[in-house]
Formats: sequence, C-alpha cells, structure tokens
Amino acid sequence: MNRSMGVGIANGIAAGALWGVVFLAPAVLSHFSAVQLSAGRYLVYGLIAVVLLAPRWRELRQRIGMAEWRGLLWLSLAGNLVYFVLLAKAVQWAGGAAASLIVGLIPVVVTVAGVREQGAVPLRQLAPALLLCLVGVALVGYEAMQSEHAQGTANQRLFGLLCAIGALFSWAVYSIGNSRWLARRPDLSGHDWSLLTGVTTGALALLLVPSAFFVRGPAHAPVDWLWFWVISAGVAVVASVVGNACWNRASRNLPLTLTGQMIVFETLFALLYGFAWQQRWPTEMESLAIVCLISGVLLCAHAHRPPRAVAEHAG
Repeated sequence: MNRSMGVGIANGIAAGALWGVVFLAPAVLSHFSAVQLSAGRYLVYGLIAVVLLAPRWRELRQRIGMAEWRGLLWLSLAGNLVYFVLLAKAVQWAGGAAASLIVGLIPVVVTVAGVREQGAVPLRQLAPALLLCLVGVALVGYEAMQSEHAQGTANQRLFGLLCAIGALFSWAVYSIGNSRWLARRPDLSGHDWSLLTGVTTGALALLLVPSAFFVRGPAHAPVDWLWFWVISAGVAVVASVVGNACWNRASRNLPLTLTGQMIVFETLFALLYGFAWQQRWPTEMESLAIVCLISGVLLCAHAHRPPRAVAEHAG
C-alpha cells in the first residue's frame, strides 16, 4: 500500500467516524421535523464556511466559474440538503438501525458505478470484499430489526424505509459527482472545495427557513430550541466542516471503487454511537457484522494494491 492510499484510507475512516454522529441528531432531536434539522444544520454550516473563506474569498472567486457553481449547487442538494432530510425522516420513522442498514449499502452502489472508470479494479476482484460488506450489513439489519420495536404506524415505517432508500441513492450520486469534480480541479484543495460546498448549501438552506421555522407546527420550549441549535452547530462543525474535508482528501487519494468502500465506516460508527446512546454492548451477531465490514474494506484495499507491491509482499 503506497503512502497516498494510506492517507486516503485514514481520511476515509476519519470521515466515517465524524459522519456517524449525523445518525444520532434526529434521534436526540426527535420532536423536531426533518426539514428543521436540515435547515438548522446547514445554516450553521454555511455561516462557518463563509467565515473561514472570507480571508481568501477574492482569490478563490477568480478561480471558480459558472460550471463550478452549477456543480456545487447540485452537489449541495444531493449530498447535503436532500440527503439529510431523507435520512432524518428515515431515522425518526424507520429507526436508526434500519436507516444505517440501508445507507450502509452505499459502498455497493458506488463501487458498482465506478467499475467502468479508467484504472478501476474489475468487479470480479472486488466480489469477495463486496460480499463481506453485504453480509455484514445484512447481519446488522437482521439483528436490529429483530430487537427494535416498530416506530409509528406501518405506513410511517414503510415511508421511513423508502426515505432511507432515497438517501442511499442521493448520497451515492453525490459521492460519484464529488470525486469527479475533485479530479477535474486538482488545483483546489479538498478543504476549500468543502467550504465552497458549505457556502452553497447555506444559501440553499435559507430557502427552507419559511417552512422550517415560520409554518405553524408543534410548540417547543426555549430549552428545546437551545439544544436544537447547540446540536445543529455541533453536527455542522464535526460532520459538515471537518468530516467533509476528510472525505474530500480521501476522494482525491483513492480510486472511486475504494472510495465507495470507505463509506462503510459511516455505518460502522453510526452503529457504535447508537450502542453508546442505548448504553449497551453489541450482541454476538452485531460483533460478527462489524468484523465482516472491516474485513471487506481491508480486502478491497488489498485488491487496489499495485501488482508489484503485492509480488514484493508475497516474496
């Protein structure tokens, strides 16, 4: 494994650990709507991005054309606003375990989509890794569905599952598009691209303000609103700013098929944080699933090693 791939994998794991907290927010703030959660998080994210970009705005503005802004617009919609609205609704109505199960299939979708990219590893070489990931996700989902009580009505739970499927494809589209944009503009750092995405997302989040905060809905106590903004700010910093920066660096250092595998760590950490929130240890089946997920990622990383490196290791 070369240094570039090692840096990419480390950043992919870090991004997964930071993004895992996103699954906790809708559970902790279950009395707030998915639109409110998305608007709150990305308004704060946008504000932070504006502050961090301000000292270099003149220089960056000259390097960003209309094509880049259009790309940032649809990436912000697919990977941030639409994804988080769907994910929050999935967590609240279908449960965190079911949501993480379905979103955990993102590596499969991204990997299959990337097999025709130049230099991609053939799908047959990735099959063992993908199979382990699928087995791991299936084990987690089976155990979670067996132990978790259904939330809301049957129709609400079904709608929550459909939202999770929508979040899966929304994030897969973002992941593929983001990797291609980073490859197209190597002169822009992953951190700068992440902050530009934050500015765009924050501007789009302003459009959610009327429906999120001014349409009559359930009343919330002042202390609830305080926690809402504290958690929104925390998620914005941890997941949107730092997490996205780590992900962009991973995307720049890894091929698309391996980038897709890194998303497994978001599911892994989301489950671990969920266990901590529920104050329990993983069951035997859940532990086996975690082993499968990690093994799948390591197998995929091994499949991407240059032939010479593999030969030297074997000798």
